[in-house]
Amino acid sequence: MENKKALIKEIQHLITVDGTNTDINPNYLEYFMEEELEEIKNELLIKKENTNKSTKEYVNELYEKLAL
Repeated sequence: MENKKALIKEIQHLITVDGTNTDINPNYLEYFMEEELEEIKNELLIKKENTNKSTKEYVNELYEKLAL
């Protein structure tokens, strides 16, 4: 149960843009099994990583255009 609470906290942190906690109805998350929460967390990590990559690529393109 303690691991499930930690996963819920991680998910709440991952769904934010600026790193602040977002409230999710804990009763809703209680319906998920620990394995399902792990999957949700992993999917959020992948999405965040992909967003970071595309943002870096975009900024690099802008920098190159401005440097010309």
